Amino acid sequence: MKPTQRDGLLFELIDELTRYGSWCGETHIQKAAYFLEEMMEIPLGFSYVLYKHGPFSFDLSDELALMRADALLEWKIQPAPYGNSLKTTEEGEKLKARVPKTLEKYHPAISFVSRKFGNQGVKDLEKISTALYVTRELQNQNCEARARRITELKPHVPYSEAKEAVRFVDEMFREAGPIIRRGGGEDA
Repeated sequence: MKPTQRDGLLFELIDELTRYGSWCGETHIQKAAYFLEEMMEIPLGFSYVLYKHGPFSFDLSDELALMRADALLEWKIQPAPYGNSLKTTEEGEKLKARVPKTLEKYHPAISFVSRKFGNQGVKDLEKISTALYVTRELQNQNCEARARRITELKPHVPYSEAKEAVRFVDEMFREAGPIIRRGGGEDA
């Protein structure tokens, strides 16, 4: 995927997350982008590590910082207890308009993930994204085994909440199947 296409998809993700009620801080963008790559098979090209609050891409963090430096994204100050949120600027919207075929192809997947993540808090996103990470790691394991693995990786997450997160991810996979089969993973 070309950098312009990837950036256009990130702008679309930010806009869709906002549309579905997310305050769109970097954590929301990180976790949603992780799902776009790992579940929806969109080749954004970011690598992730399991970090403090779940899967995290230092490359994506750098990309978002570059977009802010290039005035393609801007910080929007949010009232406490929320942190700042990111918003696409007019220049970012112009760049996004240059990749209509890419946006059309991947919009269903972006909309699906944004709808699922829009109203989630940061703590829930940590559990859900870690559940996907563990599901990818232990592909043929049952819900209980994956929930136990989450509690090993994240001891502060109670087993019952880990199990709930695994079920959430399993349900997302079931719902996402038709979208993925329509071309969520092919390069546009």
